[in-house]
Amino acid sequence: MLKRLILIVAVLGLVSGIAAFWQLWLAAGPRPGPHMVKVEEGSTLATVARRLEAQGVIPGTARTYRGMARLFGSADPIQAGEFEIPAGASGAKVLDILQHGRPVVRLITIPEGMPSILVQEKLAAIRELTGPAPLPEEGAVLPNSYDWQAGESRATVIKRMTEAMDKVLREEWPKRSADAVVSTPQEAIILASIVEKETGKASERPMIAGVLSNRLRIGMALGADATTIYPITRGKPLGRMIRRSELAADNGYNTRRKAGLPVGPITNPGRDSIAAVLNPAKTDALYYVADGSGGHVFARTLAEHNANVARWRAYRRAKGI
Repeated sequence: MLKRLILIVAVLGLVSGIAAFWQLWLAAGPRPGPHMVKVEEGSTLATVARRLEAQGVIPGTARTYRGMARLFGSADPIQAGEFEIPAGASGAKVLDILQHGRPVVRLITIPEGMPSILVQEKLAAIRELTGPAPLPEEGAVLPNSYDWQAGESRATVIKRMTEAMDKVLREEWPKRSADAVVSTPQEAIILASIVEKETGKASERPMIAGVLSNRLRIGMALGADATTIYPITRGKPLGRMIRRSELAADNGYNTRRKAGLPVGPITNPGRDSIAAVLNPAKTDALYYVADGSGGHVFARTLAEHNANVARWRAYRRAKGI
């Protein structure tokens, strides 16, 4: 009888203990939150639990929490990434978020026409990323918005950007028309990078590509100032007028000195500029000049072009530019 009584007391004590653990498991941590929790690649619940205790995210101690997780929680591994724990989340909810929740997604936006040196600087400025920021090859990054997570390497983010450009080239290259003057995907990137810098008006890209294609087809110099500036600044703004010596420089990029494409891209072109050089507008224009509205006016002959230039200069004088 005594043994039976002892057994009943022990069972009741065990049940009472489990019930107490269950209540603690469903309780929130001492600091209500919300909390941001970072989990490094390869972390275990044991290492993360100590951090959760220090941040006041979980009820009880890290050791107690691990015991409750084994008793009541899923055996699924926790994920790497950064997680937002909502205010008042229970210990049970915290584990579920770390195992099955979606990590916080942050975005970095690379605008069309951003040169690689500025892409590198933009990534280097994100303190939550790790490792050095490699300098990608010019023209290798596809302008777009990319997600990243705290603790991720900068090299990994750049790899996603370059893989995206490779994918676009694979998709767009087979769609090129018979009017495309470029003969390789690399030439397409080079010409698209010039189109990207020559106009900020999206609707003009095919027309600009058409004019530049016409010039390449007849062996006429492209005459793009952006290619002259590139060796000086690597894509950053020049901040002054181009010097005579720079206009005469023979450096592989100066398209005022020599006909043909420069030796490499001068920025990272977007998908629309790539599509424009692969399917340029059908035009007999060989010249263009700014029209004061953000766009350009086009001309077939040098005489027409000179008249357009005169109007542009008069406009600038009238505006006090």
